[in-house]
Amino acid sequence: MNYDLQIEKITSKENIPFELLLLADETLEAIGKYINASDVYVAKQTGSTNPIAVFVLQLLNPAEIEIKNIAVATGFQRNGIGSCLIERIQQIAKQLGCVTIWVGTPDCATREISFYERNGFKKAGFKKNFFIDNYIEPIFDNGVLLKDMVMLSMEV
Repeated sequence: MNYDLQIEKITSKENIPFELLLLADETLEAIGKYINASDVYVAKQTGSTNPIAVFVLQLLNPAEIEIKNIAVATGFQRNGIGSCLIERIQQIAKQLGCVTIWVGTPDCATREISFYERNGFKKAGFKKNFFIDNYIEPIFDNGVLLKDMVMLSMEV
């Protein structure tokens, strides 16, 4: 399907779509660790006021930016929207003068890793015990305990 998307930066913290952010992050506490130091963008279908996707970017330094969260509403997944978001993220990174985009995902998240690799990212490192050290409760995905995060990067 082809969606006519409008992507805009949120200017008021009151408009942050936490329900979408929670599709990609386990807890509001975890989101709270990065949300105030980041820019939040939402994607809406043209003519709609309801966001169907979101991404959160955090400038690490003048040359690097990290995708802290990226999510597409369940009913809209697997339609190319995520790839459209990655294209927009590349444009934003270039506008900011960044040369590298980073993203992290569980090392066992094969679907997500495949998505990022299809969109030009390459594996670039690991954060050992990330999910154990940063979340109070253990997190399981399809019965697998999340421990390590794989970092992927893309040059823009």
